[in-house]
Amino acid sequence: MYSMTICENLLIILLVSTSQRLRSPMYFFLGHLALSDIVLVTSIVPKMLDVIIRGGSTISYVGCLAQFYLFGGTVSAECFLLTAMSYDRYLAICRPLHYISAMSVKLKYSLIISSWLLGFMSDTADFLSFAFFYFCGPNVIDHFFCDYTPLLQLSCSDTAILDIELVVLCFPIIILPFVFIIITYVHIFITIFGISSTSGRQKTFSTCSSHLIVVSTYYGSMLIIYIVPYRGHSLTFNKCISLVYIVMTPLLNPVIYSLRNKAIQSSVMKYLKVCSKKRNW
Repeated sequence: MYSMTICENLLIILLVSTSQRLRSPMYFFLGHLALSDIVLVTSIVPKMLDVIIRGGSTISYVGCLAQFYLFGGTVSAECFLLTAMSYDRYLAICRPLHYISAMSVKLKYSLIISSWLLGFMSDTADFLSFAFFYFCGPNVIDHFFCDYTPLLQLSCSDTAILDIELVVLCFPIIILPFVFIIITYVHIFITIFGISSTSGRQKTFSTCSSHLIVVSTYYGSMLIIYIVPYRGHSLTFNKCISLVYIVMTPLLNPVIYSLRNKAIQSSVMKYLKVCSKKRNW
């Protein structure tokens, strides 16, 4: 599954970078989403496989903090990337005549740079808090990676401040982007239902249905883990939900976006034909 995830997302990045048919902002954002998925699974899954094969494994204190920071920054960046993609779909469907001028090259790059910067900057506060925390006694992490909750339970320091900090950071990282996405899709659905022809409604909805599925899966698991108080559910349940957005979502994202997208399917077929001709030659 890890190999398939890397290959699928690398293929998306390759197609977006080389295909002339995939030059619109939607595919530009999709390429960065694929990149974030690669970073996310690579920061977690190889070590997780080592834990599974060995029946347990060790990780240094610095390595654990590095994994925690890379994971948190990528997850936060992906939240902002999905928000930028929803805004792109809103402009394309609700403001089609102004789409080209509104989604300019400058805005497109500004959204991407802001998503990555805000993602890792927002995770810096938690990272610094954990870096200065005192750990004593048990050093076994009851998880397959260095996540917030299992690390918090190993600390001997007072974690009350960090609990408040997590709630505060969840609003700009998870809650506000999620609310913004809901608002954009309310406007999108109103616009779609206002289209007179059935075929027109179906065609318009197909351009944003893939993104809606990804958002529902990703934010659903994120809200359960980080918004619901961590004492409200078991770590076993936490692990299962974590697998959804760490393993399943990056694996299925390229499939979901390609399943009903004829431009991507056409680019894949064209790329395969070129590779086949080179091999025969």
